[in-house]
Amino acid sequence: MVFKRDMLLLYAVTDRSFVGRQSLYEQIEEALKGGATLVQLREKRLPQEEFLREAREVCALCHRYQVPLIVNDNVEVALKCGADGVHVGVEDTPVAELRERVPADFIIGATAKTVAQAQAAERAGADYLGVGAVFPSPTKQNAIRITREQLQEICASVSIPAVAIGGISLENVDMLRGGGMAGIAVVSAIFGAEEIPRATAVLKEKAKEVVSTQKTAAGAEG
Repeated sequence: MVFKRDMLLLYAVTDRSFVGRQSLYEQIEEALKGGATLVQLREKRLPQEEFLREAREVCALCHRYQVPLIVNDNVEVALKCGADGVHVGVEDTPVAELRERVPADFIIGATAKTVAQAQAAERAGADYLGVGAVFPSPTKQNAIRITREQLQEICASVSIPAVAIGGISLENVDMLRGGGMAGIAVVSAIFGAEEIPRATAVLKEKAKEVVSTQKTAAGAEG
C-alpha cells in the first residue's frame, strides 16, 4: 500500500486493556467502520506466535477496509503478517537498521520528542513521525510531555508528515490547532468509548477540521 499523508488523519492505536464485552478484533472493526484511516496494532505482552496469529487476522481485516496496518515495534511480526509497516520508539530498533531489512514500500514510523530526533529519523528513512505526548496520557503515564509550540517546531523541521499523539480526545483536540501535524493518533478516545463507530466518526470530522484549519492558515501566510 502506497503511503500517503492523509492516512495519518485519524490513527487508531490499539490497547488490550479496553477489551471487555468485545474482542480486540471486534473493536478494531468498529473503529474501521467509523472511519479510522490507519490502525496500529500494539501488543507488548503477547507471546510471539499468538501475536503473529492476531496480526494476520487484523491485517486481513484492515485491508478489507483498504486501511493500512502498522505493527508497533515488532518488525518480524509486521513482515510475516503482511502488515504495511512498523512503528518504533526512540529506544527501539534504529530506523536506518530497519530500512535495510524491509521492502522499499514498507512504511516506517518513528517517535520523535525533539527536533533533533525528528531530523535524525527523517535522514534515516522514516516515512512519518509520531510526536508527543501532547497531553497527559492514561495509557503512558510516564510519557514526556511536549507543548503545542514544540509540536509545531518539530513538524516544521522535517519534510515528512507527523501525527500528534498522547492523551488526545474530542475535548482537547482543538488545542492542537496550528500544531502542523497531518493528523491525530488516539487510543482511549476510540477504544475506550462506549460506541466506538460513533466516537471514531466524530473524532475524524474534528481531525479534518483541525488539520484543514492549519492548511488554510499556512496558505494565508504564503
